[in-house]
Formats: sequence, C-alpha cells, structure tokens
Amino acid sequence: MADQRVIYTTQDYHELDKWFAKNNIKKAFMVCGRSVEKLNVNRYFLELKKRTGIEIVRFHDFSPNPDYASVEKGVNKFRSEGFDAIIAVGGGSAMDVAKCIKLFCGMDSSENYLKQEVIPNNIPFLAIPTTAGTGSEATRFAVIYLNGEKQSVDDESSIPDIVLLDSSVLQSLPLYQRKSTMLDALSHSVESFWSVNSTEESKEHSRKALALILENMDSYLANEDSGNKNMLLAANLAGKAINITQTTAGHAMCYKLTSLYGISHGHAAMLCNKELFPWMKKNTNKCTDLRGEEYLKSVLTELSGIFGETQKSNEVTKLSEIFENLSLEVPVAQAGDIEVLSESVNETRIKNHPVNISKDEIVMLYRKILKTDE
Repeated sequence: MADQRVIYTTQDYHELDKWFAKNNIKKAFMVCGRSVEKLNVNRYFLELKKRTGIEIVRFHDFSPNPDYASVEKGVNKFRSEGFDAIIAVGGGSAMDVAKCIKLFCGMDSSENYLKQEVIPNNIPFLAIPTTAGTGSEATRFAVIYLNGEKQSVDDESSIPDIVLLDSSVLQSLPLYQRKSTMLDALSHSVESFWSVNSTEESKEHSRKALALILENMDSYLANEDSGNKNMLLAANLAGKAINITQTTAGHAMCYKLTSLYGISHGHAAMLCNKELFPWMKKNTNKCTDLRGEEYLKSVLTELSGIFGETQKSNEVTKLSEIFENLSLEVPVAQAGDIEVLSESVNETRIKNHPVNISKDEIVMLYRKILKTDE
C-alpha cells in the first residue's frame, strides 16, 4: 500500500484546493452526517462550486450502524451521476460507508457485493475524521450490517489516500465522547504494541501515538487547539498500527460491555485493558507469541517504561490511573451478566492476544473489570 498522506488545515482550507486541482476533480461525492453543518469546513464546501466550479454532492442516508442497503444506495448514486472523487467527513460510520462505496463501485451490481472479489481502483479518496479515536481513516477495515448481521469488509484499497486533520472539528465534542475516543486511540496503541502480529513498523506507529496521547492528554481534555491537533494525529497513527496488527483481547472483550451497559466503545475497551495489562505481566508463561516469552516480557517492559512504570508494578498500572482520573463509571453488573459477557468474546481478536486466556480466566477478568464477586 502507498503511504497515506496526512495534511493539516489552515483557516481557509487552501490545502483542499490543491488536492482538487492535483486530481482534476470536477464533482465529488461526500459521505457525511448531518453534523457536518456545524463544522468550519462546511462553509468551504458550500462555497466551493461558486468559487471554483467544483460540485460537492452530499450523501448522508445511513445510520450510526450502517446497513448494506444504505451502501447500495450510495454506490448507485456514485455510479449514475459521474463522480470522480470520494470524500468522507465524520466518525467511523461515515468512513465505513465511504470505504465500502469505493470498494463496491467497480463490482457487479446484480450480485451481493460482499460475496465478490474486490477490484481495486484509483478513485481519489479524502478523509476528514471528526473524532480523535477510531483511526478508521487509516485502516482497511469497515463494518456494515446485512439483515441485522455484522459484516466485516477488509481490503487495503479502501484506505483513503489522503487525510485532512482539522483540529477545529473537535471544539464542540462533548466531554464524555472526548474522553472515550481518546481511550479508544490509547487502546489501539497498546493492543497493537503487544499483539502477536506486531512488526517494527506497527510498534513505531504505536510508540509515536502513545507519546502524543500522554503528552497532550491534559491539553486535549481542556479543548485546546494544540491538544486537539495532536490527538487527531495520535488516533491516525494508532489506526495505522492496528491496520497492520488488528486488535486483541481488550477489543474482543469490550463489545458486549458497550451494548449491555450503553457505554461508549473506548470507555469499554479501557475497562478491559486496564485489567488485562497487569494480568498479562503475571502470566507471561502462557505466551502465545511465536517470538517467545522473553520477547513478550521485553514488549511489556518497554510498554511499562513508556508509561513511566517498572515491570514489577503488577497491580496498578498507568492505564488504571488514567481511567480513574477521567472519573468514568464502572457499570453495575446484574445477575447473569458475567456469563453473558464471557460467552460474547470475539474469538478472532482473542487469537491476536499474546497470552492465552482460558474461559475461566475470561470470567475472572470480567469480575475484575466490573468489580463484582458474582
């Protein structure tokens, strides 16, 4: 895959003018939510046709958990109206829809796109993320739903070739979402770093992301421009890391927490990772990474060092401290919840984890996560 270009905006968004001109774009298909109307960049797109003749057509016929039918509508519109570029503005849902439209637009419309082989294309694809968390703009993964069932799409050609990081999009982000998305980026960085699929490249992305998160956390939470700018970059780097490695047990265990208790994804992921990290330190003898236990120990030691800890600090980690300082709730477990949660664990992601976790240990970890003796 060619390196993704990351650019920062200035007040007049002249970087976008350069992108349109370089790619000779006359008509762009913009996948976005209604919330784009509140962003500074909205004015740029509204004035673009009058100023340059370039037409922007918006597509927002999709839900937070986008379904296949919405993507089909987008593909049909893209094909029928002669667009020469795709723009995604938003969080993970907008990114997922735009990625699928790009992938599917060259396929046979008479058959289910999900069952066909992807035909890569060179349609210019610009992404403008509006949260600093998912890193979706940097990954090959997308999720849509067909008949209520989750469908995963995975292809390198879905990755936007250029990303515009605009710190102003985070100015109106609610505090809870601000905290949760930051924890999502932090979880991506940590999980990628210890993943059995890690490489030197992915670990370097993780190191840079972790440094940015730790250095800019206070500024970001205070909604300062420098903190917002650097957290957007951290999320992008963390996305690049998990694009190589995918996620591990923290994500495997967090999805049901989100749906069962109505908490945000990043909140749920950090509930899991803050308990997994000290448990892993104590259980390196159960290493599943083919590089061996000593390698795993070195990874966890380096990660502890990044957080300013010693390898012997097995009980309280920086992840727990960060979580506590954010004053986020620990959900209250009801009777039967632990069993429901333990049965929900994503087996694919758990295989990426470097320490083997038995079913009994998953139950034990959920009890620690929810602070219950059930």
